[in-house]
Amino acid sequence: ALGVNHTTVSRRIVAFEKKLNVRLFDRLPTGYKATEAAEKIFNHALQMEESALSIDREILGGDNELRGSLRLTIETYVASRLLFPYLAEFRRRYPFIELQIQSSSDLSNLNFREADIAIRLTPSPPDNLVGKKICMMGHGIYASKNYLDNFIEIKDSKVDLVLWGSEQEKPVWSKAPFADSRVAVRVDTAGNMLAAIKGGLGLARLPCYLAEGEETISQLPIALTPSNWGLWVLSHPDLRDTARVRVCREFLYEIFERQRGIVEGSHSL
Repeated sequence: ALGVNHTTVSRRIVAFEKKLNVRLFDRLPTGYKATEAAEKIFNHALQMEESALSIDREILGGDNELRGSLRLTIETYVASRLLFPYLAEFRRRYPFIELQIQSSSDLSNLNFREADIAIRLTPSPPDNLVGKKICMMGHGIYASKNYLDNFIEIKDSKVDLVLWGSEQEKPVWSKAPFADSRVAVRVDTAGNMLAAIKGGLGLARLPCYLAEGEETISQLPIALTPSNWGLWVLSHPDLRDTARVRVCREFLYEIFERQRGIVEGSHSL
């Protein structure tokens, strides 16, 4: 975000075009369209930005002090379930490191120095980042206890499903165990899926770490194909030797390793 309104942006574009004596955008009824000149400038601007960011990362990479700010990017529910319960321990060890936690699933923010470390659930992180896969992510089929109380034997019943918005067909796990099924709701986040389950809307395939400690839901004994997604701690190669990045990365390895069973789902059932 530029932090200014569209009028200011428009005025600056006009001033820049006058300075260069070239038209950068065609004004169309549907909006602005970049001209060929703008495309050429844009490519040079990207190179300039990358050079500036590279200098920034190189300077930070030589920082040996355990003080200063450190930016972590992490998905909201991974943070609340797996990270925040342990951050007081990090503060006791490193009281002069100020953490900034950003909720995001975008790995590009590591390249643009919008974050120093990323904690991600992903099947395969980008090759330009360095890090470690802690463990694989386990899933289970869950429903609320109140929902399950409606069935004498759920195996031979018609059940309701909570699915992802991108799932156009009923998943394989819903076909064999039940007499029939119908889609109750489709959601776009894991948090909404958990809320739907707790609200008694039906059954869903949920990451085991999200279900951990939820006393109002139960896991059903349904076998699933293992996921290829893992829990990763990632950073930019230029920052691997920065002291505060290094100690934070090692701390994350430690606390996530402690919670391996929760993420993998071996604590379930």
